[in-house]
Parts: sequence; structure tokens; C-alpha cells
Amino acid sequence: MSDEQKKLLEQQLWNIANTLRGKMDADEFRDYILGFIFFKYLSEKQYLHANNLLMDEPIKDYKKVTKKETLDHIREDSLDELGYFLLPEELFSALAQKGSSKVKDQENFILEDLTSILNNIEKTTLGTESEDDFNKLFEDLDLNSTKLGRTPDARNELISKILTHLDQIDFKLDEVEADVLGDAYEYLIAQFASGAGKKAGEFYTPQQVSKILAKIVTTGKKKLKSVYDPTCGSGSLLLRVAREVEVAEYFGQEMNRTTYNLARMNMILHNVHYSRFDIQQEDTLEEPRHRDQQFEAIVANPPFSAKWKGKDNPLNDTDDRFSQYGKLAPSSKADFAFVQHMIYHLADNGTMACVLPHGVLFRGAAEGHIREYLIKELNYLDAVIGLPANIFYGTSIPTSILVFKKCRKVDDSVLFIDASAHFEKQGNQNVLTDEHVEKIISTYRDFKEEEKYSHVASLTEIAENDYNLNIPRYVDTFEEEEVIDLNEVALELNTVKEKMQEVDLTLAGFCQELNIEMPI
Repeated sequence: MSDEQKKLLEQQLWNIANTLRGKMDADEFRDYILGFIFFKYLSEKQYLHANNLLMDEPIKDYKKVTKKETLDHIREDSLDELGYFLLPEELFSALAQKGSSKVKDQENFILEDLTSILNNIEKTTLGTESEDDFNKLFEDLDLNSTKLGRTPDARNELISKILTHLDQIDFKLDEVEADVLGDAYEYLIAQFASGAGKKAGEFYTPQQVSKILAKIVTTGKKKLKSVYDPTCGSGSLLLRVAREVEVAEYFGQEMNRTTYNLARMNMILHNVHYSRFDIQQEDTLEEPRHRDQQFEAIVANPPFSAKWKGKDNPLNDTDDRFSQYGKLAPSSKADFAFVQHMIYHLADNGTMACVLPHGVLFRGAAEGHIREYLIKELNYLDAVIGLPANIFYGTSIPTSILVFKKCRKVDDSVLFIDASAHFEKQGNQNVLTDEHVEKIISTYRDFKEEEKYSHVASLTEIAENDYNLNIPRYVDTFEEEEVIDLNEVALELNTVKEKMQEVDLTLAGFCQELNIEMPI
């Protein structure tokens, strides 16, 4: 599929999404549209898989299969390979055709059928290995919501219209190419994020920032056994890592239930087999779901300065994730609690890169103590990268990327990069271009100094700064102002004065001819 075709697919899906614009908030109609796209994807995967199994059978089109024995065989194989099963009459195309009255002598009311089918997808997974991955996956699609229409008929008409439009789009899942639908899905998530304000931070990290994190944690590697995101949102960060190297398994945790559902859908839509991802739902700091595991790569964009229980939970004092530091992150700012959690889960040969607010670089008290311990006692901090302000949806604050390794290649210094002034303005948002990203990555990988951009600071230098990591202490971006020649300025002023006198004389002559007073 060409770039033009990919853009056309993205635009088609976005146009369909806009069918709901004006009826509900961006984050609400997002859940419906992405849910319907996901249902269509599952249907097309089922149809293609079933037809592949029917290649040597008399009936080769799954939509025409009625024999129970054949259906049972397809069901068994589908549950193992796909993780779910859909009957021929439950396929998206069949429902869309019914909704658009294309089925002769049949009512076009489909809400009850749609609800039943979505429930049946989940039911088919009960007792199988994929049960957790499909559990309540469609719970956010409330087809009885009055936001879709005041009456059942109105809701049916709107949903039928959306399904009909989607049915006309060929996802081309049978083509062995790039992940076109996955890319389109990511595009939609980004579009929804741009209109979701502060809520965008719950599920989306800007693509270029994701690219930086992914390239950092894959530096020097061709394969990864595992990648983990403790605040995984829609799962986009995890999937971005797989664009850099081959990833065996994906792990993540997300507190928001709706976003957790979105992450699981995103994984499946990107053709990640259910056996290769483990996305869990719960508060990562209070209820960690991967307690005894370590990961080769960790990427994260935790909620900035979120509140957590901290000292209010007595168990945190003895929790292996936090206890060795001697201090807990303040209850009002969980930034370092997330850092400690991730370091606990980082494998000895792993790399961790996370986005954090600038305050973590210099705030004192408990945070200052933890920061010093990370550098002085553990020596895990590898790099500090300052990003431009206003590159995240929902907040304009400047942010930083902290890179940690347990086995550092250069273990007597820390690289500081100040990329805060390197961006492109696009509307109200600041954006990193590919060139900006490449400059950050090449500087990190070469661990090199560049005047007014990067500095390799020794551990002694950092200690002399009391472990304050504020980037201007290490990267001098000061630009000297141009020297002003006062004599030249005085000459210019005199020239201007003379010209003004000439103008005044000319003006006085005009006033005398017109017999009017000279203006003051």
C-alpha cells in the first residue's frame, strides 16, 4: 500500500469518526469508533483465517458454511490461533448489511445483535489462554447511551450508518505488508488526543517523543526479550519499540480501565499474538502486577507529579522497590516513586528511558535524597535530556527524559543534552522534527559534547552541584549580546535629528502658505 493509500485510509476513518463529533466529547466518541474498527478487524481476521482452513473443502467461503462439524473445527483452531471465534452470521459485514437493509425481508434493527455479538466474542474465550486479554474488552461501548440518540431507533440509525461506512473500507489484512491498519489506528489515537485536552496525557505520548524513547532503549540491540511500560496508556510506546528491533514479549500496566481496554485492542490490531503481551489493569505503585519480573527495556511517560499514598501506606517503607533508598517520594509527587519502581524491574543488561517533569532534576527534600542515592550509591543515571516546552497535549510545561542503566558503558560521567530550543512551531503546539530526534539520538549514542547543546559531566562535577541535575548548570546556552558602538549610535542620532529639522522647516513652509498654525 502506497503512502497516498495509507493517508486515504486514515482520512476515511477520521471522516467516519466525525459522524459522532458534536454528540459527545473527543474521548467518548473515540471509544465507540475505535471499538467498531476493532470489531471489524476481528471479523476480517476471522474470515481470512477460516477461508484458509477451508482451502481444501467443497465450500471455500466461510460466510456460506453451516455444517456444525466444520464450524466446530474452525472454532477450535481459531481460539488457538486468534484467541477468539466468530460465527459467519456474526461477522461485521453481515451485521453492517443488515443495518443498511441490504438483507432482503429482514428488519434493519441491529443494536441487540451487535450487543450479543460483542458479548459472544468474550464468551468464546472463557477457559482459554486468551480469556484475560479479551475480558470486558468492549465494556465502553454503551449502545444504550442517549448520547448516541434519544430513542433506540435514533441510536440504531446512527450506528448502522457508521458500520455501513466502515464496511465499505477494505483493511487489506490479506496483504503481507507494513502494519497499515495499525498505523491508521495510531493516527486516530493521535487525532483524538489533540482534541482531548488534559485527558490526552492519560493515553497518548507524542509520536516523536515515543521515537526518542524507543531508539534509546534499543541502542546496540537487534532483539529484545521483553519491553515494559508501567503506565502504558494506549500501548503506543510499547509498540513503538517494536519498530526499532524485534520484540519477543510486551508487558504493561494501566490504571484507567478505558485506556487499559484501548491498549489491549491496540496490541491485537498491531498483530501481536495474545500469548506475546501481558497488559494488566490496576494502580502500578499500589498494586504492581509484574512483581517478580525484570525487563530488558523499559519505557514510560508517567502522569506528571501525580499523587500517591507514599507514607500513608505503611507497606511502602518495607517494599523492595523503595526501601533501599531510605526515603519515600512525597505523597504529592509520585515521579520518583515511578522511577524507583522501574529500576526495580530493570534487568542488569537493560535500559530504561522515561519522560518526567523538570522538577525531578532539582527539587530537594526526599526527592533530592533519592536523586543523590541513584547517582552516588547506585550510579545508574546515564543521561538527562531536556525537551522543548509545549510538546505534550494537555500541558505546556517543559519536560525531560531520564535514561538509566544498571551496567553503564561510561560509568564515571553523565550525559546532559539541552534540546529545549530545538523544535518547530505548528499551530499552538511545538513539534520535534525527524532532524531534531536524530540529533538527540546521535548525541546520546556517541556520548558526545557539543557547544551549547550537550555536556559530559563527571560524577565529581555532579556531586559539586549537590546532585542538582538542572540542565543549565551543565549546558551553557548563553548567547552573548552583540556589542553596541555608542559613538556610532550617537552619530546616527545626530543624523536623525538633522533630518527632523529639515522636515520641520519644510512643514513650516507649507503651514505659512496655507496660513495655518504650525502643529506642535
